[in-house]
Amino acid sequence: MPPTLALLLWFVLLFGLLYFDPAKKRGTSLALWVPVTWMFFVGTRAPSLWIGGQVGSAAEAFTEGNSLNLSVFLGLTIVALGILISRSFRWDSFFTQNLALTAFLFFALASVLWSDFPLVTFKRWSRDVGGYLVVLVALSDRDLLEGVRTVLRRFCYLAIPLSVLLVKYYPGLAKVYDAWTGVPMATGATTSKNMLGASCVVAGVFFFWDLVMRWPNRADRQTRRILLVDVAFIWMTLWLLHQASSATSNVCLVIGCFVIAAAATKTFKRHPTFFKVLIPTTFCSYVILAYWFNANAYLVGAVGRNPTLTDRTFIWRTLLNIGTNPVVGTGYRSFFLGERLQAFWMTFPGINEAHNGYLDIYLSLGMVGVVLLLVFLVAGYLTIWKRFRFSPPLASLGLAIWTVLLFYDITEAAFDVGLLWLSLMLLGIAVPGLSAERARSAAPSESVGMRERFPRSNSEPAGLGNRYTSDRPSLDMHSIPPRNLLKRT
Repeated sequence: MPPTLALLLWFVLLFGLLYFDPAKKRGTSLALWVPVTWMFFVGTRAPSLWIGGQVGSAAEAFTEGNSLNLSVFLGLTIVALGILISRSFRWDSFFTQNLALTAFLFFALASVLWSDFPLVTFKRWSRDVGGYLVVLVALSDRDLLEGVRTVLRRFCYLAIPLSVLLVKYYPGLAKVYDAWTGVPMATGATTSKNMLGASCVVAGVFFFWDLVMRWPNRADRQTRRILLVDVAFIWMTLWLLHQASSATSNVCLVIGCFVIAAAATKTFKRHPTFFKVLIPTTFCSYVILAYWFNANAYLVGAVGRNPTLTDRTFIWRTLLNIGTNPVVGTGYRSFFLGERLQAFWMTFPGINEAHNGYLDIYLSLGMVGVVLLLVFLVAGYLTIWKRFRFSPPLASLGLAIWTVLLFYDITEAAFDVGLLWLSLMLLGIAVPGLSAERARSAAPSESVGMRERFPRSNSEPAGLGNRYTSDRPSLDMHSIPPRNLLKRT
């Protein structure tokens, strides 16, 4: 197929997906396009890169002061802030319910005081705060579950087919070559194979989750159409992952799908405490085995990588030998600048990340930053588990993304308010005024399947919302004798 014809076909299919999407609900807020647009630029390429210019990450382009990128990100931030103000967002409740995240953000802002590049640190912090604001637009939507689902689905509609188009018909825009081996690597609509892998992980986990949640209602014609779309996107995602050849993304996609499948079993509902302890215990056991008993040499061999994790162990050792403040770091996202970057490039030219999210935070914010990050991850984990009481589908997706992010950051860096981090924010932070009625509101067509898969918890207030119908028999007023009826009324 000629590339021009393929591009035209992509436009037609994209329009059809967005306009005739079988999963689209009536009355969906237009404000949800704000987080969708932000996530698209952060998860693919900066606005300036879509109209020309050298390839680079959205964060780098924004930091360097590109006027177009600055205008787009600043405009989205202002629009998001205006939407939140119009909705009378409860800022005081948000900060008190998310103390760990608040402490992490304010400590990152305070690092401007000791950073060698205070202006760059402040600019990067300001940009990242904009990402949190656009996430709050989705979280403050009238229907929380549908708002999160719409944002993730629309992002996938934009990014995944576009990546397939570019890889197949525009390889000059969608492939780069390894500086050492010359091997071509697919990047799709993103700027690196790791970013493409992260997009595929989010898309794969989301569509698998949506497939599992809707499967009990597959007899419904509308649901069958949605399932066909889900299967098509899962196929495209797996094809892109194969092209990207990202071992970390492949493993994390399997982990995320396993968590979702486990959360849908009867064993999970009967023994939730067991699974609540199992996930962090498994992660801690892996870290101990990998770094104290050198189990990585065996694990990475199973996924076709060398024992050094593609030279990542050398990168980590080199970075730790570069002088930095072990307590408070060098300043928020400012380690890879100036003389430190030049010294690092003497050994690893062109690399500007640690390929380990925890190490990235340590280098920038020291042990204080790492502790605050871990406290937030624990708080987010507890928030997700609390959500199982009134919105199990939303909680199961949040649990999968949380687990994926935990393992993903062992060999990649995703704590920089990128796509994976924003996905966790959509699912793992406490929402002010989140009631069971708002979290559980959904179309009646989904209620039966969801109720069978996730029955109401004993601790959940009965009678809230219309999504999970109470099992108690309804009250028939005509069956009560008049005298007793008078007493009840």
